[in-house]
Amino acid sequence: MQKGKEPLSYQLIDSGFLQKLEKIGPYTFVRPSPQAVWTPRLAKHEWNTWDAKYTRFSGGDGRWSLQENLKLPSTWVIDYGGLKLKVERTDFGHIGLFAEQITNWDKIRSLVSAASRRLNEPVRVLNLFAYTGASSLAAAQAGAEVVHLDASKTSVSWARDNAALNGLDSHPIRWIVDDVVRFVKREIRRGRTYHGIILDPPSYGRGTKGEVWKIEEHLGPLMDDLKEILDPEFSFVLLSSHSAGYTPIAIRNILIDFARSETDLRYSEGEMLVAEGNGQRYLPSGAYCFLARDSIEDVISC
Repeated sequence: MQKGKEPLSYQLIDSGFLQKLEKIGPYTFVRPSPQAVWTPRLAKHEWNTWDAKYTRFSGGDGRWSLQENLKLPSTWVIDYGGLKLKVERTDFGHIGLFAEQITNWDKIRSLVSAASRRLNEPVRVLNLFAYTGASSLAAAQAGAEVVHLDASKTSVSWARDNAALNGLDSHPIRWIVDDVVRFVKREIRRGRTYHGIILDPPSYGRGTKGEVWKIEEHLGPLMDDLKEILDPEFSFVLLSSHSAGYTPIAIRNILIDFARSETDLRYSEGEMLVAEGNGQRYLPSGAYCFLARDSIEDVISC
């Protein structure tokens, strides 16, 4: 699978003109990036060295182009953020990796570890809209019992492959294909609670039975339901978003409202960023906020 002797990792090489130039394992990709409203650093001929390029059409669909005579494997594995992750080209231009979440994975590990020291029971983490599972695996690496839920059977299968790559296939992770809203309401009836909740909701999506998800309509009621399954001794809630309008402060305000009756909690919000290879520019790729009970000054600045 490997081409040359480059390390099998991820790197943002350059960005601009609404695109990003990436090294994904041994291959160079060009993909759309609406946030990259500046001018690329590199010359046009350096961008034209791509192995694979995804073009998005006005209707929202898109198409991959490969360099002539390139035999690109269907999947390969990279090391990124302390995880081994399977990479695969999807019809909608994703590759199974959200590189901007890398610092959140470190915080999840630290928060789970801190909760493990504080609690006299296993740390239970619920990951909703969990996609290919990097956040689930970060929590599992720190010892949490994890419920990983996504409405896409393909994504959950992909996440299970990633668990096996990281030696976590026998770890207590429940793999669930279901609609998020419906599952959470069932958990309320069951009386189950969680010490950590992670959610990265899409702007729009569909559940397993065609249920429509619109973030502007459904996130608020979901957050109300999540209050019912948050353990009284919870450690953290992580809410992140790639949707327009969901800025770091907007997400913080959602979590402030979520925790209105709680005191002595900590908030840490910011843009999710990917650094370019030269270290001088960052590509903004969504926003996040942690709500945390545990005091970990070197992990979450308050």
